[in-house]
Amino acid sequence: MNIYPDAYFKRVEDITIEFLNKHKIKTLLLDVDNTLVDYTKNMTESVAKWAKELKGQGVKLYILSNSNDKQKINNIVQKLEIPYQCFAMKPLKRGFKKAQKELQEKREHMAIVGDQIFTDVIGGKRCKIYTILVEPIKEKDFWYTAWKRPIENKIKNKLKQER
Repeated sequence: MNIYPDAYFKRVEDITIEFLNKHKIKTLLLDVDNTLVDYTKNMTESVAKWAKELKGQGVKLYILSNSNDKQKINNIVQKLEIPYQCFAMKPLKRGFKKAQKELQEKREHMAIVGDQIFTDVIGGKRCKIYTILVEPIKEKDFWYTAWKRPIENKIKNKLKQER
């Protein structure tokens, strides 16, 4: 299985409408932890502004998170005014398929955006959805993510060298 993302950005705010249009992406499935919010559950104004601008351009946004912290997800959903799915169990296909069905979108017009290769990218690849990897907002991670970062960093370094 290919574990390399289709695209790689420093942060979510670097993903532009021009990029999405070029790749015929109409819907973004968004990870939460260290993608939209940091370890302490803070979301910057620039992320909120980015989401609002994309929505204004007709891009559908959807939270697809492995988190089971409903309060955290609800805070983000209220700020961004978008649908969501908690405990998506990425990289399993179930959460991706449920989101696709809810959004009534074709796979070729969807992308997953996240900071982890072993959940977001692999899950997207398994479902044949375009994958966009972003750098984690902060270096601090939950224990269940931290052990994977050295492996992911080797893959990211290879991506950076190829650019």
